[in-house]
Amino acid sequence: MAQRIGILSTYPSTQCGIATFCEALADQLVEDGAEVGVVRLVDAPEPLRPPVVHQWLPGGDAAAVAAVLDTYDVVVVQHEYGIFGGPDGQDVLDVVARLRVPVITVTHTVLTDPTLNQRRVLARLVDHSDAVVTMTRTAKDRLVAGWRVDPRRVSVIPHGAVDNRSASGARAGRPVVLTWGLLSEGKGIEWALHALADLRDRTELPRYRVVGQTHPRVREREGEAYREGLVELTRRLGLTDSVEFDARYLSGPELREVVRHADVVLLPYDSLEQVTSGVLTEAVAAGKPVISTRFPHAVELLADGAGALVPRRDPAALADALEHVLTGPGVAGRMAAASRSAAATLLWPAVSRAYLDLAASLVSVSSLVRADVRSAV
Repeated sequence: MAQRIGILSTYPSTQCGIATFCEALADQLVEDGAEVGVVRLVDAPEPLRPPVVHQWLPGGDAAAVAAVLDTYDVVVVQHEYGIFGGPDGQDVLDVVARLRVPVITVTHTVLTDPTLNQRRVLARLVDHSDAVVTMTRTAKDRLVAGWRVDPRRVSVIPHGAVDNRSASGARAGRPVVLTWGLLSEGKGIEWALHALADLRDRTELPRYRVVGQTHPRVREREGEAYREGLVELTRRLGLTDSVEFDARYLSGPELREVVRHADVVLLPYDSLEQVTSGVLTEAVAAGKPVISTRFPHAVELLADGAGALVPRRDPAALADALEHVLTGPGVAGRMAAASRSAAATLLWPAVSRAYLDLAASLVSVSSLVRADVRSAV
């Protein structure tokens, strides 16, 4: 019998990383034989299209959401503080407290220094969960140390990516350095631009592509101020012939084509907290050399040689890394080989199987508990 899995999450056409993650995971679960129903978080109602079976609006009926999810064998909750209603997304607790079926919570963010309410929300969510998934060992360690979660309840399952590996080999023309994703302060693009200005005195500059629209929430608050500031900085640094800003939100196939044509992926992020990065996972799954600041997921995923790590907000270190990867004999090739080797464990079929195995184990335990209760009556 097919496993029936309910998912509580954002979902396209919402433009955010968790929505994209949910769509890819749901598609692979269905391909692997599961029946999937998504309860989608929305700001306004939209027509229901499979696998979406219900929508949860801000201030909506948590009991109705729980009733829909309880029709499945197991529920997967995608947790990020910013996607649920209430302070620090605490409205999700009103749903999970009502669920009777096993709950798997996927933690996309695990902070080292949460506020009191952030700590309370995640602690209660974990208490209501039968299992917790992190995407890195770092995130698991944080849960165990900071929230005192039993490590036996936490499974590490990678983010997941489509196999986007292409034949290796040098291409004609200037090398292409790529940064992509929803744009907002904290992405560190300004440090990359200063690094290119530094690099100009050492070697021919690569083409630097910054691909992705401004994050919708950021655009609501601030408009295009960050992007416009980057464009102006590019002009002041005399880099307009080397830097291209592409403000489109690309579909999966379009984005994968852009990634395939990159020679190096650059992640100059400011954050020291980020334990999960879909962009980093996609870059390694595409077999690309990566230059990244030392955020936790990068430190973990690039440890086997798939990339170079640099301090955050350090243009000189970024310039040194770019020069090393772009001009060092064999450097890019060795990094690409390490990325291609690591890719197999990151692909969606392997990730889906891990979720299906975890769900099956929880359903089995739940069935045994119900059987024991019935026999005791």
